[in-house]
Amino acid sequence: MEKSSFFGVFGRFKENSPWSPTVLGERIRGILPGVLVAGVIALASQFIAEHYGAPAMLLALLLGISLNFLSEDVRCKTGIAFGARQLLRLGVALLGLRISFDVVGALGLPVVGLVIGAVFATIGFGLAAARIFGFRYRFGLLSAGSVAICGASAAMAIAAILPRDDRSEERLVFTVVGVTILSTIAMILYPLLGQALAFDDWTAGIYLGATIHDVAQVVGAGFSISEVAGETATLVKLIRVAMLAPVVVLAVLVIRTTGNREEGSGPRPPLVPLFVVGFVVLATLNSFVTLPPFLTDTAASSSRWLLLLAIAAVGLKTVPKDLMKVGRASVALLVAETLFLAVLVGAGLIFLGPQPLG
Repeated sequence: MEKSSFFGVFGRFKENSPWSPTVLGERIRGILPGVLVAGVIALASQFIAEHYGAPAMLLALLLGISLNFLSEDVRCKTGIAFGARQLLRLGVALLGLRISFDVVGALGLPVVGLVIGAVFATIGFGLAAARIFGFRYRFGLLSAGSVAICGASAAMAIAAILPRDDRSEERLVFTVVGVTILSTIAMILYPLLGQALAFDDWTAGIYLGATIHDVAQVVGAGFSISEVAGETATLVKLIRVAMLAPVVVLAVLVIRTTGNREEGSGPRPPLVPLFVVGFVVLATLNSFVTLPPFLTDTAASSSRWLLLLAIAAVGLKTVPKDLMKVGRASVALLVAETLFLAVLVGAGLIFLGPQPLG
């Protein structure tokens, strides 16, 4: 081959490469309108949440649903899909920088054991109860995982690895709405329940962190009691967030090895999803390396915004009439899982008795 021909072929190869400036530019132009729409919804949701105290995740979802017609616009469709999947995974991965192994030492092994045991017990209960309520494993795992771990964030992470069908978005939207509402109710009622059970501030913080679904509501409930309760609740909640990676990996292993896939479920998920690898790597890095506060704060803020943008994109893809298909059995299952976790953790704390301050 002549020298000029070689460089001509090499030049065309570079042009057609996924990472070439031309191809990257086209991809960015393709996704930008949809991502910007979801971004505007995320900004509006955060603004309303900061001024009126409503959950930002729920607001982003509802505002997205109200504008769902934009998902059919050819200019926005690709970007909305990108936000609902790729940006979601990036947001979950960045959650890892909020985790540190030092939390285990601060809380003590009995408390950590109770929290981890409650996570797996709730997921097991959800999978078993799903059969009783007439559902298959997908909704059982999705709903129980979101209740057991960290609410809407866990729901989106688990939905990302479940085999997809024509009702995947519907299940995710209902779960996010349901756990956010239940978490807000728990934020109000659980501090009162802690008083009724005569929990001190440390024990009340453990209870709140181990039972309320979403991080924001955990913080709100804890600091409404005292600073000790708020700090303890936040630490306990971080233990539950850390369980996201092992739960997702175990779920993928079960799905792949048992062949537990329903009709139209699509390809099997990868053995270890890349966003889970990122989550674990960042959590490990944060545990063994002293990172600058501005870096961890930026990562936490970026994660929150990416998840907010992703749930806005999920809302944009949701047709409102599809939510009307959700029956009472779905509501009952989510409530049953929430009550199971609340009773189990309460009984566990009573059995353990007073715990020393961390």
